[in-house]
Amino acid sequence: MSAIAFLIAVGIDIAKAHVAAARLGADGKYKHKKFDNTPEGFARFAEWLAGFGPAAAHLGMEATGAYSVPLAGFLAARGFHVSVVNPAKIAAFGKSELSRAKTDKADAKLSARYPLAMRPPAWMPPPAEIRELQVLLRRLEHLLEMQRMEQNREDTADPAVAASIQAVLATLEQEIKAVREAIRRHLDGNPGLKPRAGLLDSIPGVGTATAAWLLTLLSEHRGFDDPKQAVAFAGLAPRRRQSGRWAGQTRLSKTSDPRRRQALYMPMRSALAFNPAIRAFCQRLKANGKPGKSYVCAAMRKVIHIAFAILTSGKPFDPNYGLA
Repeated sequence: MSAIAFLIAVGIDIAKAHVAAARLGADGKYKHKKFDNTPEGFARFAEWLAGFGPAAAHLGMEATGAYSVPLAGFLAARGFHVSVVNPAKIAAFGKSELSRAKTDKADAKLSARYPLAMRPPAWMPPPAEIRELQVLLRRLEHLLEMQRMEQNREDTADPAVAASIQAVLATLEQEIKAVREAIRRHLDGNPGLKPRAGLLDSIPGVGTATAAWLLTLLSEHRGFDDPKQAVAFAGLAPRRRQSGRWAGQTRLSKTSDPRRRQALYMPMRSALAFNPAIRAFCQRLKANGKPGKSYVCAAMRKVIHIAFAILTSGKPFDPNYGLA
């Protein structure tokens, strides 16, 4: 359907409880409707769209993780051309229009105008094994976050609540181990993931959780043609600031879910200790005056490049290749 010249667009603003939709017709007028964010609400949304007739429509919505994926999957399974767009792109598009309103209805209208103007590609749902891996990794992330919060409380806890905090920490430790084991079993038990996970495991400093994260990032359904696209998707591409003779500090673009960067940051500290090639790469950056966080982020980008090359070639890590 990518070659179709869409005259109709539908913008979707999705929240925890409701889905706000705005249909932009060929006459330039909007029709609005709100639905419950439930399977029943999705079905009524599809019926509402069908009520406008057979004209092909381009549906646009922001990528909001746990909220956007179920609806996007529902729509894609029913043949709708739906694009799930990085929120930063839609926000930048809104700024280019000098949009100032910030309501569910206004956001839905903006998400309708974006696909008509920018023609983003259709969203591809992740394979079932990648989707399950994403769910497990998100659960692990939430448990680790709760563990850090309780550990911070333990540092300054009153003796009256110390035992309670320690009990919660013990429970969290058990759940973290259980989810990590579930991730390992999922990788070992899936014939499509096991060999790819084995290739990533050949990278020194990359453990099971990091390999699982890289598998979701570099899943074939994303269609990345080169590792730079994966780096940008992860929000790790450097953003230079320069005008004339002035040059500002180069920072990460961060145009992505911050959890993708957080998932790789601590493993990169491990890679610095256990991967001689990565360590040498960072030492060169440090010798050139780069600060600590800067070369750790550069190492994160390098690992994505390495992982992309390994998964593309089907060959395990070679410390003497491609790390200059």
